[in-house]
Amino acid sequence: MTLFDPAPAESPSGREAQASGGGVRIRLTVAYDGTDFHGFAVQERQRTVGGVLAEALTTALRREVDVTCAGRTDRGVHAWGQVVSFDAPDGVDLVRLRRSVNSMLGPEVVVRDAAIAASGFSARFDARARTYRYTIVNRDAPDPFRARFAWWIDAPLDLRALRIASDAFIGEHDFASFCRKPKVSGRAEADQPSLRRRVVESRWDEVGDGVLQYEVSANAFCWQMVRSVVGTLVEVGTGKRRPGEMLGIIRAADRAAAGDMAPPHGLCLWHVDY
Repeated sequence: MTLFDPAPAESPSGREAQASGGGVRIRLTVAYDGTDFHGFAVQERQRTVGGVLAEALTTALRREVDVTCAGRTDRGVHAWGQVVSFDAPDGVDLVRLRRSVNSMLGPEVVVRDAAIAASGFSARFDARARTYRYTIVNRDAPDPFRARFAWWIDAPLDLRALRIASDAFIGEHDFASFCRKPKVSGRAEADQPSLRRRVVESRWDEVGDGVLQYEVSANAFCWQMVRSVVGTLVEVGTGKRRPGEMLGIIRAADRAAAGDMAPPHGLCLWHVDY
């Protein structure tokens, strides 16, 4: 399960409970290069960000740690502002904990900040919005220093067309055209999880030297939504589609109406709002 967060209407019954017998809730801000990981979520016999982070925290604290994250990123996707929460013993030295984890995992996975959170804080359920950033190198030669973190496209992209098309995503929409539908066994079709999401920001920026960045913020994201949105927008930028088609693609609520997914390595979970 990746890039999939619950819609705000989901019951918070799965919220983390405060550890019994005392202790404190910890909040970490984590950055990572997702290239060599099978996503964030812990998986048996797979190297994941959540797996190595939980192992490092368990070693540092000398007690088993389970981490909850704000957004379960897909295989090969990066993060600058991932947030995780977990329980630790009273009196934990956060400076020492941060240094210990970074010495074990850095620079591939780095704890940027560590703080005591409110009792019952959940990195997942208390998040109000998540922001993802997608980076494209748009010039005739690739950039070896950005190859792990940006999609190289040599065909010229029309930035004005990209910006016009991206405006269509602002507001609340059913994103069935851009998501793989999650199937919950035992539920009728009408009772499957909603793919409605509320997007508050959708914009393209030109940062120089042929580098373009797409930034999108929403209350939550469904599985593979951002990569599908970017892949479809790039078809607009190359002239394969017109900007005016985007609203019709959204309203179609049909994955076949949209374009192919952009590759994962250009995507980064940039920030989480609480």
